[in-house]
Amino acid sequence: MQALHIIKIGGNVIDNSENLHRFLKDFTALKGCKILVHGGGKVATQIGESMGIEAQMVDGRRITDIDTLRIVTMVYGGLINKNIVAQLQRYGTNAIGLTGADGDFIRAKKRPVKTIDYGFVGDLFEGSINPENLSKLLDGGFTPVFCALTHDGEGQMLNTNADTIASALAVALSGRYETTLIYCFEKKGVLMDINDEDSLIREIDPERYEKLKMEKVIHSGMLPKLDNAFTAISCGVKAVIIGHSNDLGQLENKKGFGTRLSK
Repeated sequence: MQALHIIKIGGNVIDNSENLHRFLKDFTALKGCKILVHGGGKVATQIGESMGIEAQMVDGRRITDIDTLRIVTMVYGGLINKNIVAQLQRYGTNAIGLTGADGDFIRAKKRPVKTIDYGFVGDLFEGSINPENLSKLLDGGFTPVFCALTHDGEGQMLNTNADTIASALAVALSGRYETTLIYCFEKKGVLMDINDEDSLIREIDPERYEKLKMEKVIHSGMLPKLDNAFTAISCGVKAVIIGHSNDLGQLENKKGFGTRLSK
């Protein structure tokens, strides 16, 4: 079975041009099939504010009204996505920039209103990903670059969490490829002490994860990321790695980097 790396980068990488270029060079050096998923960074917020549209956030999640949807579609699917694709072409990766609407690759359902109306935000469901169409791109030598946008099949674009998209892609393609999911962000990985980069936890299995949660070593923002990671592993993904974007090159050099999660 052919290997596939699905790598997600956060806004902190996108907002730092030096880190982004270093990451894209390391990404290009990775052999075999690969997919890049990216978030939005601060650019959408900055452009929105310049147009008099303030970002509305609840618990760290963006409320996507119609004006915000127009901005994130332009910025995520246009400005950021195409700049990344152009840089990857420069480094030798034959990238193709996509939203979930392109090729009908990723469908979502508009998030139902419970206590908060998140607006045009999409939630993924079983069958959201079209692995058959994606395989045609990958097997044709293309490297898909997905931004955090999906569609509902009825003509509506939806803002969708990039971490969730990356995980869903990894699960959906794990039946066709030996899939490794990598989350690149601004920390070395999962840390015993959030303020000490030298306190990296190299490996976590489900048993150790439960222990670390009980001891309150892992909490708050890292929990949903790890919960998603272990769900992906239980659904057929080979491994999940969480680490610093600057360290991705260590993977091609056969060195471990970040925190590796496995069965």
